[in-house]
Amino acid sequence: MGEEPYYIDKISDFIEANVLAEEEKGFNQMVFYGRDVTVEDIVSNAKRFPMMAERQVVIVKEAQDLSRTIEKFASYAENPQTTTVLVINYKYKKIDKRKALYKILKKIGVVYESKKLYDNQVPDWIRRVLASKGYKITPKASQMLVEFLGTDLSKINNELEKLQIILPKNSEITPVIIEENIGISKDYNNFELRKAIGARNDTKAFKIVNYFAENPKDNPMVVTVSLLFNFFSQLLQLHGLNDKSPRNVASVLRVNPYFVNEYLDAARNFPMRKVSQIIGDLREFDVKSKGVNSNAVPQGDLLKELLVRILR
Repeated sequence: MGEEPYYIDKISDFIEANVLAEEEKGFNQMVFYGRDVTVEDIVSNAKRFPMMAERQVVIVKEAQDLSRTIEKFASYAENPQTTTVLVINYKYKKIDKRKALYKILKKIGVVYESKKLYDNQVPDWIRRVLASKGYKITPKASQMLVEFLGTDLSKINNELEKLQIILPKNSEITPVIIEENIGISKDYNNFELRKAIGARNDTKAFKIVNYFAENPKDNPMVVTVSLLFNFFSQLLQLHGLNDKSPRNVASVLRVNPYFVNEYLDAARNFPMRKVSQIIGDLREFDVKSKGVNSNAVPQGDLLKELLVRILR
């Protein structure tokens, strides 16, 4: 159960593929979907004995669709069929830990809680996944993936698998490879905008914002504002640190040590008072980007106005 479906699917798929031999699956492996069955249907099948096998496997996918009746599993869990492997995939949420079902499952089964990763944890997750497959990735390339695809691990993993098909083992995935194969511009993205603003490179920042204005569908303003808000919030935190050593900055801000110098440079370019003012501006333009008090102003124009506020 949990907010991050990637590992829920991985565990369930592994059990589906490996617990039974192929010749046993026909009679002894059943896959149900929460929206199509009742708890009573699942329990009835779970109570069956396996046919010509030591065990049977019953998998319930999208069990969150049974949220109103999920507690009915408690009576079965108190006296489960020992030859049945029952797998319940409860995605995007958690069953109530205060109620009977959770307490019983903790005693007689295994409860795995799949927690959502924070933005700053995903680049390292990408590196570890690729390393396990024999690939490397540059910090900038992994950051580009996170900023373009968000924290959806399944979506990111799909793109990584595509790259693994076309790249030989031991390859290093670079921004150029990301641009050529996934379609994320290595020069015109939120990562580069943040870097240009932090360095007070006005020319580059305005080039990127103009590109965003011309390609609004691929570069929604709400995403840009959110990422800039996080960046300047981190700068505000950085200004408050007594220990500004690279190691401490990386630890406190939860950023890859590779990017620490960019944050230190940005802190020098933007004093604390200016950072506080920018955070206020970002809040204002976040509201405007959602159509409040903006009088139908194109988002590209709003973004340009915001950039002027930040850099002036």
